[in-house]
Amino acid sequence: MRWVNRQIDRSGRILLGSLPILLLVLLYLFLAAQRHAANPMDKILPLPTGMAQGMAALLFQPDQLTGQLIFWADTLASLQRLGIGLGIATVSALVVGLVLGILPPVRATFGPLVTGIAVIPPIALLPILFIALGLGETAKVALIVIGIAPVMVRDIMAHVSALPREQIIKAQTLGASSWQIMIRVALPQAMPRLFHAVKLALGPAWVFLISAEAIASDVGLGYRIFLVRRYLSMDVIIPYVAWIALLAILMDVALTVLSQRLYPWAHGASH
Repeated sequence: MRWVNRQIDRSGRILLGSLPILLLVLLYLFLAAQRHAANPMDKILPLPTGMAQGMAALLFQPDQLTGQLIFWADTLASLQRLGIGLGIATVSALVVGLVLGILPPVRATFGPLVTGIAVIPPIALLPILFIALGLGETAKVALIVIGIAPVMVRDIMAHVSALPREQIIKAQTLGASSWQIMIRVALPQAMPRLFHAVKLALGPAWVFLISAEAIASDVGLGYRIFLVRRYLSMDVIIPYVAWIALLAILMDVALTVLSQRLYPWAHGASH
């Protein structure tokens, strides 16, 4: 049987998917052991025991100034910023994408503007945001929204505008207005695509969040990583990066499961 025709069941996918991760972990442990054999004080590739010791204080010992557990305070602050930014961007993408996708005159008027904003590197706008909005939470959330919302709007707009014209004509034949077409025809078909757009936006959203926290913040996962880097504290940086990756994976899985539960018809090809 040709490889292109081979289908992998769920347990097989989990096994095959875990192999590269396991190999990377083993490679890291091998290299770290070699470096520590040559230099027991090496800080570049810490051993798991070193990472456990480095994270113990952040996980279990309250900060003397704030009384908070630093690791969990950083996680809560970052997730709050990320959640607000993703929420605003998602609602904006759905509303604006539907309007632009269904109404050709509106799309012709504002489509080029959305495209222009989408191609601007959001990081380049960070100094402008800090000057205009200050160094507080607003600027950090705004960077996430500006960074991902235009791309999501373009995706929803393209998806809605590509709906079969026959559906629009049939709805009009039954007396539907433009508003009813948008709500009854386009919205249900745009929702699975919206979940997909949010999943694709998770990676950039984390990048913009960490960038903003690294420049102007006093709490957050990105802030902590850039704070300890000056001390070459890889025993803290690596666990923090791994934690961010785990959070992103959990968000991706949650969005996938939720989309499959709410819109099983959109995932029929995968079952």
